[in-house]
Amino acid sequence: MTRLTFAAIPLLVMAACAPKPPLDTTEVDLSLTPEAALADMDRLEGTRVLWGGVIVAARNREESTRLEILGYPLNNRQRPATEDAPQRRFLAVKEGYLETADYAQGRQVTVTGPLIRTQSGRVGEATYTYPVVRIEDSHLWPKVEPSSREPRFHFGIGVLFGN
Repeated sequence: MTRLTFAAIPLLVMAACAPKPPLDTTEVDLSLTPEAALADMDRLEGTRVLWGGVIVAARNREESTRLEILGYPLNNRQRPATEDAPQRRFLAVKEGYLETADYAQGRQVTVTGPLIRTQSGRVGEATYTYPVVRIEDSHLWPKVEPSSREPRFHFGIGVLFGN
């Protein structure tokens, strides 16, 4: 074996261990944003999208659950990149029941499904038009625990007392 082969083995192992994105993107327009969808909904209705963001509100209705989501760009794992500038809000509708205690305000979610329409609503006192996605699949991300500024490792000699 050559040196190049030995150098490639660790890269292949790392690639095999990389987490796979949770949602299938077959036949999904990955370039389409909520803003662009709203601007051309007549032409784009039925287009499958992959969008995510932070849940602003969740409401169970008689036969479906509606999530209002503040959209963010997605990272390479399909998680909302909340360190980036937010995109437009959108509504995601799931036929049947989603537990709103799980799909609660502030949680991050990624959804995939077809664009089905626009819907007017209100954000505060302002009139707002939302693009609406029918959820075919979704991924609710684990809660992000606030990080401490303290170092995770301590080196030294001595005894530690604390609560």
